[in-house]
Amino acid sequence: MGLLAIDVGNTHIVFGFFEQDQLKASWRVATRCKATADEMATIIASLFSLNELSLSDISAVAIASVVPLVTASLIEMSTGRLKIDPLVIGPDTDTGMPILYDNPKEVGADRIANAVAGFELYGGPLIVVDFGTATTFDAISKHGEYLGGAIAPGVEISFEALFNRAARLSRVDLSRSERAIGRNTQSSIQSGVILGAGGLVDRIIDRFEKEMGPVRHVVATGGLASLIAPECERVTTVDPMLTLVGLQRIYKRNRI
Repeated sequence: MGLLAIDVGNTHIVFGFFEQDQLKASWRVATRCKATADEMATIIASLFSLNELSLSDISAVAIASVVPLVTASLIEMSTGRLKIDPLVIGPDTDTGMPILYDNPKEVGADRIANAVAGFELYGGPLIVVDFGTATTFDAISKHGEYLGGAIAPGVEISFEALFNRAARLSRVDLSRSERAIGRNTQSSIQSGVILGAGGLVDRIIDRFEKEMGPVRHVVATGGLASLIAPECERVTTVDPMLTLVGLQRIYKRNRI
């Protein structure tokens, strides 16, 4: 029996299954805003079967979501199909981390989960960079306080916007170019997008440090972290499962 942790983003949903505090399996699927509770149960059951697991192995559920329709379906699935009252991370959840935002309710649950896991695993002061639908930056003090952050357009959003608005540019794969100076349209776009994202990360981190002082770690997470992080001089660690670990830690803190 274990914990099903669910990180719902605008583009992807990441599921993780924990047994005795260890992440045993994880899966990433596209976000479907109109998926019903029954459809969610079917998706999860299918994913679990890939690892010889079943829904009966779930004894707890923790959810971080920025998509209200999906949140509602997951709550209905959890209470109806699994007979489990899920922990939905929100402004009133006890995370153990002071939120120094002007309005703490504005901070996404995924960002709080990242901050909690980042501080517990790596210590502070640190910065967490999440390469998701948006590229988010979260600053955590040496005392474990959430100081605030920055939000930039995500790499995939910028990539798609380029092709949608530039009629003469052909679509290319979102992958790393071997050269900064591209010798054809494909490598030029790849260089501009990937190196540009890396430069943005380094610049924002430099500016953060002018305000919060030197940081010990810069942790990259999210679906594109492994692609962009190698182009970031300031990233010290890549941890793709950081959000799920944060959910597990917050659930453990709140369980009775």
